[in-house]
Amino acid sequence: MTRQNQPSGLEALYALAQAATEEFNLLDRESMAAGSGIETVAREWICDEFSFVSSAYGFTDADTEKPAAGRDW
Repeated sequence: MTRQNQPSGLEALYALAQAATEEFNLLDRESMAAGSGIETVAREWICDEFSFVSSAYGFTDADTEKPAAGRDW
């Protein structure tokens, strides 16, 4: 995503982050089926990156938990 198509507001940002979270959920389920999974450090890193992206797009008031609230990992 570039600044040209950055989310129009917090709700749009959260919707994009939740879609990404669903992709991570799918990845984790596939990994678990193969005998692995998303490691704890990676889980924390993913959530930290949601905060970084929010800040990079100027959403400094974004809730740090909401973007990954739908995670099941």
